[in-house]
Amino acid sequence: MNTFNSVDDILNFAIEREQESYDLYHELATRARNREMKEVFTQFSKEEEGHKKRLISIQKSGQFKVADKIIRNLKIGDYLVDIEPTTNMSYQEALILAMKKEKAAFRLYNDLASKVSDGLLQSIFLTLAQEESKHKLRFELEYDKIILKDN
Repeated sequence: MNTFNSVDDILNFAIEREQESYDLYHELATRARNREMKEVFTQFSKEEEGHKKRLISIQKSGQFKVADKIIRNLKIGDYLVDIEPTTNMSYQEALILAMKKEKAAFRLYNDLASKVSDGLLQSIFLTLAQEESKHKLRFELEYDKIILKDN
């Protein structure tokens, strides 16, 4: 599938990405070496779960209105991450994956916000985009502190 064909496609895609992020951060929390990052991963997993619940609520409400021609212009590939999590990934690989997932989620929610006419939905998507941006920044700071510290 190269494009979204319906509003449900968009929402299902976003819900799946949130579940993937929840799963990743939950797993990383169980493997984190230091208490601070364990708490960060745990908090982010809870936030991703909240995002998923918010999207499911939007889907159930039926309020999401978008023209089909606009939906077709949102290309799914633009929001996918080209790295798959593995059970033996290094901390550096996990941080890179997390940053890429947050960047893709930020782009998705920003693009969705620009495509909806309903002010409330636009606000929800912009809020989700901002939250994803904060997550990405936190991972970038951790990457800089831990991985780039010797460079």
